[in-house]
Amino acid sequence: MLAACGGGGGGGAGFAPIAVPPPSGNNTGGGSSPPPATYQGKSGPKALLVEVDGLTHAALAEAIAQNRAPGLQALQLAPAWTGGANGTPSEQRTTDLPGWASLVTGTWAQRHTVRWDTADQRIDATLAPSVFAYAKQKADAAYLTGSVTTNTAYPTLLARENGTLDAAVDCAGADACVTERTGQLIDQGYDLLLAQYGAPAAAAADGLRSEGYRRAVAGTAAAVGELLARVARRSAHDAKEDWLVVLTTGHGLDAFGAATGLQNAGNKTVFIASNKALAALPAVGEAAPADVAALTKLAAATDVAPTVLRHLNALPADADYRFNGQALQAPTALRGLVAKTGADRNSIELSWSLAGQADVPVKVLRDGKLVATLAAGATRYADPIEAASDGLYTFDYTVQAGEASLALQARIAYLKPATLAPTLRNGLVDYYPLDALPAVDRMGASTLAPWAADADGGSLVDDGFKAPYKAKALRVDSTLKNADGTAGYRLLQTNDVATATAVTAYTIGFWMRTDATCSQGVSNGASVIANKNYTTGGNAGLAIGLFGSCELRFNVGTGSARADSNGYRISAGQWAYVALVIDKANLRMTPYVFDATRATQTGSATLTPDLVAKLGGLNNGIGLNEDGTGQYYKRETSSPRGAMDFNDFAIWNRALTADELASIFKSGQPLSALAP
Repeated sequence: MLAACGGGGGGGAGFAPIAVPPPSGNNTGGGSSPPPATYQGKSGPKALLVEVDGLTHAALAEAIAQNRAPGLQALQLAPAWTGGANGTPSEQRTTDLPGWASLVTGTWAQRHTVRWDTADQRIDATLAPSVFAYAKQKADAAYLTGSVTTNTAYPTLLARENGTLDAAVDCAGADACVTERTGQLIDQGYDLLLAQYGAPAAAAADGLRSEGYRRAVAGTAAAVGELLARVARRSAHDAKEDWLVVLTTGHGLDAFGAATGLQNAGNKTVFIASNKALAALPAVGEAAPADVAALTKLAAATDVAPTVLRHLNALPADADYRFNGQALQAPTALRGLVAKTGADRNSIELSWSLAGQADVPVKVLRDGKLVATLAAGATRYADPIEAASDGLYTFDYTVQAGEASLALQARIAYLKPATLAPTLRNGLVDYYPLDALPAVDRMGASTLAPWAADADGGSLVDDGFKAPYKAKALRVDSTLKNADGTAGYRLLQTNDVATATAVTAYTIGFWMRTDATCSQGVSNGASVIANKNYTTGGNAGLAIGLFGSCELRFNVGTGSARADSNGYRISAGQWAYVALVIDKANLRMTPYVFDATRATQTGSATLTPDLVAKLGGLNNGIGLNEDGTGQYYKRETSSPRGAMDFNDFAIWNRALTADELASIFKSGQPLSALAP
């Protein structure tokens, strides 16, 4: 490990030092050295990856448009995204270390394992080898690899990877050192170089419209321009050298210039800029989308590593492809690979999208072995899974479409075929199959309708059951509101189990599904169901809320006290079974969440007699995708309105057992299969 500019070695593996003279510039400028009389190294493909902390897509695009970055005018600039998919196992914080790990490994935190910005974080070199490791595996090329960083935390991430860097320079916060050292390594013939700058990140604390930030952006652009000029001089000296230059950043910033780690568009938006036209890089020259759903249809930060490796002819064999991104040189854009557990709980349903040259053969590999060859242009495949017993299983999938490949690690809470517990008929007081509108209670003891007749956000969508039970489910869209802001649906019982003195325990259970990004789970959260004013959990009544990272929270309150059970995760865009058991007599609240990619989640909270006395909330029914007022989203304007799907909504006047609830999830059958 070579220390430079007063910095330490940065920890990690020991790398062979190189003879590099000290930098001539200062900590903010470039200090370019004259070109050498004789260039070292060999001809062939070479790659320079430049990462700039704190540089946003908007700031770079503006600097180029205003001619404040003249050295970067020729780059192909496009918005991209990072942070994994919200509400899925790939989700990661949009901050420095997870973002850096994704750039150098082409994977999300599910594989590289870097989840925080703490000193103990390390990339799992077995699950997610770095771009340097893959380059070194191409032994016949004898590539020289180097890394020059100003963020002293970045080198430590590769501490578990030995012998993959020929030079590692820690510039300890001095950007001028990065320009100087990287330029010297270019001249010395290094084949794969990574240079990292940090000045814009430091200046962003003063605001993205501050003069300091504008100067930092322009100064860094000038420094990167010097590196491009250095590359151009080498290429002019040797026409057989073929350079790929990629400029990017590890994560976005919010409107205040902060890296909050959240999954909103500002933090997820990054960029990819290249000196070469890349066929699968969309939106070149365009502004970044303002919403996450549109943003995640673009290129991803995980595309950078495979793009660099394809240029170096160092991509792994098909059976070993584990990148969560694709090489952008491919004429086919393979995007949006998603894995969902089938309704039968013993299959994994894969889906993806194709753009560009889409009419190409498609192959699916599981754990490196070919499991399916599909027709040209195919965009989905259901993979049947066989296992000896129930349990949580993980598989590595790779989808290949022409020259494009994309990998995803999928989990399944595998269940051998099961049937509904016959005892589920007992104590069933309200049951909505939700196969048709208007919704009808099979038990005839309640009504379910929009909170306001002029704000009917209900519609029918396909449910999660398989034939012969497949039918419809209820989608409640709270964006459909009336002039008073009222939205959602309300279930009104004839005899409310929450307040009926003869009922000593009750259970509420239903299937639910968020949208593909769990978009409502931000800010103050969304009200899944509630019979209270959910502006605060302390208000009287019961609620189930949806929060960040697709977390469900269960709550009861009295008006002055509350009890909560939090931390239950569901998978975005997938059906989960949610149940809440209230035992009035024994003063206990027991939530259950059954998710297709997780083990059974359950917990409990202790109730008090006062909490039990207030379980009825506002005594005005249970709101679906709303609270007990029908105006939750009107009051909580920072909580976005959106659509939630519900199915097989039921209420029992007794405490269901864990086994009874598990049978609902395991069987994948509606309660109507018992003909209640």
